[in-house]
Amino acid sequence: MDLVLICVAGFFIILGIAGSFLPVIPGPLTSWVGLFTLSYVTPINISTNFLITCFSIALLIFLLDIFIPIFGAKKFGGGKGSTYGASIGLLVGLLFLGPFGIIIGPFTGAFIGELVFNKSNNKVALKAAFGSLIGFLSGVFLKFLVGLAFGFYFIRFIWNVRLELY
Repeated sequence: MDLVLICVAGFFIILGIAGSFLPVIPGPLTSWVGLFTLSYVTPINISTNFLITCFSIALLIFLLDIFIPIFGAKKFGGGKGSTYGASIGLLVGLLFLGPFGIIIGPFTGAFIGELVFNKSNNKVALKAAFGSLIGFLSGVFLKFLVGLAFGFYFIRFIWNVRLELY
């Protein structure tokens, strides 16, 4: 049973790291589910305080990820259009451009979204797209760091009890 729990926990850790780049999956929260699942493995002892701290960090990053792109777009003069456009652009970019879509999609989407929603000039839309892209990439970076940190603890906990597991 322990091996099944470790595999499920590992799946959630990997899914959480992938969720750093995919807007559909809440990356840090998904990785936290992996750590929580790992806490049920018999020889592994994860304290409740550690789990609560990790959950608080994951929730904070999840909430920040919602507001950082909006703040970035607004800071550079954008509105709702650039924020919606960046999200849609990310999905379309990932589907059709693969890894390059992570950068090209939100930028193009924010630019088009700003033009459609606000009918502003190209300069304002370009500036808002740039701000939205910076905000989006900042959020991705934070989520990825937290996912890697949770992955590190996952490996560390397993490594510490590796002799007891087999």
